[in-house]
Order: sequence, then structure tokens, then C-alpha cells
Amino acid sequence: MSSAVPVWRRTVTALHCCLLFGCASLPYTPSTCDSADLMPLRAGEPQIERGRPHALLDGLGHYVLSVPSKITLLDWKVDNHDISVETETALVEYLRANELCNVKVRLNQYSVPGEWSRLFRNRNIGGFWRYTFGILTLATYTALPQRAFGGDNYNPFTNTINIYSDVPAIVLHEGGHAKDFARRESKGLYSAVRILPIVPLWQEGIASTDAVSYLRAEGDADGESAAYPALWGAYGTYIAGEGLRWYSGPAWVSYAVLIPIAWTGKFVGWIKSLTVSDSPPSP
Repeated sequence: MSSAVPVWRRTVTALHCCLLFGCASLPYTPSTCDSADLMPLRAGEPQIERGRPHALLDGLGHYVLSVPSKITLLDWKVDNHDISVETETALVEYLRANELCNVKVRLNQYSVPGEWSRLFRNRNIGGFWRYTFGILTLATYTALPQRAFGGDNYNPFTNTINIYSDVPAIVLHEGGHAKDFARRESKGLYSAVRILPIVPLWQEGIASTDAVSYLRAEGDADGESAAYPALWGAYGTYIAGEGLRWYSGPAWVSYAVLIPIAWTGKFVGWIKSLTVSDSPPSP
């Protein structure tokens, strides 16, 4: 009986790796400055900036507006608008390991002038894409401040990672998007095709796979174990999103579909986390 459990776990894990991506794989291949074709920072510009604490705004975002996200992902630190030094350090180390020195990082910061400036200066994405999809993206950013509403993301049109959650796995996942876009030649097209069905699942899978593979390569068993439930739960929201792509009815119906799928992903990710070994990765 003792050998049946590992076999069962491996079978379930393999099945869901095929369906959900997001499984660690070695050897891990970091990006390099030569391959990371991204808009450079200005001379003297800090790579990472933090928004000034605002008790009312941050409290509204943490305790009210982000409650649906916290319930969906079963994590109180999602969109809590209070990023710890430890989480910031995890991202800094990831960016350094992948030589993504030109990616802008905004921790709980709402910078409308800064982001519009980055959009217009980003010559690594063609003008057609920047002045269509890029403007639409920043118009949403401007009109619906994520500083209140949350929603961790990577914006390829400005080459910016926006973080509002104190969850290292989510932060590394967004770093994975930056790394993914860095190696694409047609960055604007690669971003635009996200409006097509299934494409978001593919892109999200790439970012999650890179995050857990990085943790495996670093020998961070605790981080990898925590990453699977967080990232697979989040991946479940994208699966649900594909099913609800054309739905425009009551919001409660969307959540009735979204939450069970996200919770299932979270549970399967937890099962996967039980298989993570404390042994260092093989060279």
C-alpha cells in the first residue's frame, strides 16, 4: 500500500501538468542581456519603485475591492497592497538571474504620466501596436486605477511589471511574462493575439512553468511547494475565463463558475506540492 500513493500522485500530477502546464522542468535556461530585447530604463532611473502608502486607498483595495479575488484564490495576501521586502527580494533575484535589468517594476504604484511616457518611448514594439492595443491598455490603467482595484500584471507595451499582492509565486509569474516577451521578435503581435481563444492559457502556462522551474533550479523547495497551489489556482481562473469569454449575464453566475474551477486548480496544485522534494536538483 505504501507504494500506491506515490504512483497515484505521479499519475495525477502528470495528467494535470499536461492540462495546466506550470510544472517545473530542468535544466532551467535563464535569459541573458543579449536575448532580453526590452526597452531600456533611462539613465539613473530606478528599476523598482514603490507607491507611497495611503491608508484609505490601500485599505479600500485590501479589505473591500479585492475580497472576490481573495475568495477565488483562497489567499488573504492577494491584492493586499502591502508588498513585503521578502517578496520584493524574490523578484529582484529573479530579474537578476535572468538579466532582465530593463524591466520596470511598480510595487503598489499608480503612475499615469510614467506609464504613458514609457508607452510612447518603447521602440521595441511597433507604433501600430502601441497606438492601438497599447493605448487601450493604458486607458484602462488610467480610468480604473489598479492601486485600488489590484490585479498583478505585466504590460508589454510599457515593459512594466505591476504588483499589488504579497505572494512571491505571483510575482515570479509576472517576471516570467517579462522574460517570455523579452525573447519574442514580434512583441506587439504576441501581445495582441491574446484576444484570441486559448492563447491566454498558453501564455500563462509559459510564465508559470518558468516561475516553478526557476524555484526548482534554485533549490527552493518551500517556494516551489507554495507556488503550485497559488499558480494552479490562478490558472483555473483563466480556464474559467475561456468558458465565460462570451458570457455577459449576471456577475454571480460568472463567480459560480469561476470559483469552483479556481478551487479545483488550487487543490490539484496542493497535491502537486506534496511531491516536491527537499533534495537539491540534479546538475
